[in-house]
Amino acid sequence: MKNTLHKIILLFTIAFSSISYSQNTAVDSLKRVLKVVKIDTAKVNLYNNLADKFKETNPDSTAFYAQKATVLSKKIGYGFGLANSYINKGNSNIILGNYKNALTDFRQAQISYQSLLEDDSNNKQLKNGLARAYASSGVVFSEENNYYMALENYQKALKLYQEIDQKNSISKAYNNIGIVYKSQGNNTKALEYLKKALKIQEEIGEQTVAVTLTNIGVIYFENGNNKEALNYYKKAQEYFIKIDNKRGFALLNNYLGDFYNKQKDSEKAISYYTKSLNLYEEMQNKFGASLALYNLGQLYFDQKKYGEAMPFASKSLSYAKEIGVLDQTFHSEKLMSELYAVQNNPTQSLFHYKNYIVARDSITNQENNEKFLRAEMDFEYQKKEALLIEKNKRQSQFALFSVIGTLLLISLVFVIFNRRQIKRRLTLQKEVAEYEQKALHLQMNPHFVFNCLGSISSFIVQNGTDSALKYLSKFSKLMRLTLEYSKGALIPIDKEVESLQNYLELEQLRFHNKFEFSIKSSEKVEFNMGLPPLLIQPFVENAILHGMVPKEGNGKIEVSFDVQNNQLVCTIKDDGIGISKSKEMKHNSVTAHQSMALEITKKRLEIMEATISKSAQIEITDNNGTIVTLRLPIQYIQ
Repeated sequence: MKNTLHKIILLFTIAFSSISYSQNTAVDSLKRVLKVVKIDTAKVNLYNNLADKFKETNPDSTAFYAQKATVLSKKIGYGFGLANSYINKGNSNIILGNYKNALTDFRQAQISYQSLLEDDSNNKQLKNGLARAYASSGVVFSEENNYYMALENYQKALKLYQEIDQKNSISKAYNNIGIVYKSQGNNTKALEYLKKALKIQEEIGEQTVAVTLTNIGVIYFENGNNKEALNYYKKAQEYFIKIDNKRGFALLNNYLGDFYNKQKDSEKAISYYTKSLNLYEEMQNKFGASLALYNLGQLYFDQKKYGEAMPFASKSLSYAKEIGVLDQTFHSEKLMSELYAVQNNPTQSLFHYKNYIVARDSITNQENNEKFLRAEMDFEYQKKEALLIEKNKRQSQFALFSVIGTLLLISLVFVIFNRRQIKRRLTLQKEVAEYEQKALHLQMNPHFVFNCLGSISSFIVQNGTDSALKYLSKFSKLMRLTLEYSKGALIPIDKEVESLQNYLELEQLRFHNKFEFSIKSSEKVEFNMGLPPLLIQPFVENAILHGMVPKEGNGKIEVSFDVQNNQLVCTIKDDGIGISKSKEMKHNSVTAHQSMALEITKKRLEIMEATISKSAQIEITDNNGTIVTLRLPIQYIQ
């Protein structure tokens, strides 16, 4: 479950121009011109300019003028004005926290710009607009924790900005890509991209330098480098004082509150949290205000000032419910329950605790529903694409046979060859599906499920429901991940790591911390690289059951991903009893199980080699334990 308190801790830059110092003067000037202008296209441009001017200070006004631009653009068939209006509507929805609507608006903008570029492919203004639509979509996906789609959209935007050499927008794209890597826990790459952005911003005097300084400060703060964090925060503060970016300044004050709260300087923490709250209230940004209120309530609660904490927690909950932010509702309900508990009001404490549980379950259900809906939409899209390709192919063949009778024999040979290729490909795909399904059954076999349920039962008796719930939560997440990705041809490496992490943590609980483990991925491994699902887990299971469990004392398992000689190298290493000794101890049923896992994996690698015409090997060695090395062709998830 993602925590909104961390989700808002990242500050994205929407790829649009910053508000000027003389905003009020500019707005008044635009309104005067609007009263006298007669040309409809000019009116649309004025509406869009007014919408842009209000996007930070009054998102409702942005939405109002953007809607006017949309209606008039459709009426007169003004494509460029329509595309810009969708951008402005999306920006207002981001500020207001309406991410679903924002994503729809940006998608409409992309369609409009792409349509215009078909007639004028070298138009820099249109490329800039399309890049803004992609970059803004990236902001929405980032806020929704869909980091794969966020990176894809930011990279598309970056490529367009580089084509038109728009340095200020290139810096914003760098900033946002850095933030996504930060969200994925890759602070090294995050700092790399953020410092690229900072260098450009300082060169050209870009106002968003304050945003980038803030983001770099956040990374240093989370890494425990308080001196560097405060240094960057103070630099950002100096810039924010000079410019009109209330949203950024509000979030910076929140960070400073976190900083001083960690330093146990409650007076300064309260001061900065209050400044953040006042700025959010002034912008009517209830999302940010709810966070600031929660932080104040939590701080007073930690100080045992329960009477002062209550109004902040209550208002935070009210805002969260009003705008429908489940994550913030989840945390605010929990704080309210704890406050009533310490104030000896069990009725209200129980009431809010139940609401906290409902919010938690709703978040889980919402995440599951979104995954299923996304999978269903992908399936329908692929189905339509396949039908369209097949239809076009048949039409082409019919035209070819009708017009070019003399090439009938050649065409017939081509069709026969083509059918054989399709049949061969379908046969390979069928075999892949069958072996992947066998691997799925191998991984999620009844013994594993039975052992997990038995462990949960033991935890209830020995350790209480909290430990059992923790085990059950990990088990359900592992099953969900396994079922979700087992049917696909490739799985992102980060999802494979997440699945292995859950599985190894379960086995740690099951075998009472009999072993330690680590999962590493080198910087050479790119975010969009993939590997076949359910390929690694059987070897990890063997390392535990046949290496760790029979061993006297504790052991260690290491899983690593690297790129060597244009191959993805996956290594599973343990310091268990080794292959030779394990073979002496195994029963016939276990031997069959391990052989089946190895046989299935080898067959899948053979099918992979035949399908993509690239080498894939497996190597198992016995050296103070067992080392399994898989060398796979590098494949990218489109």
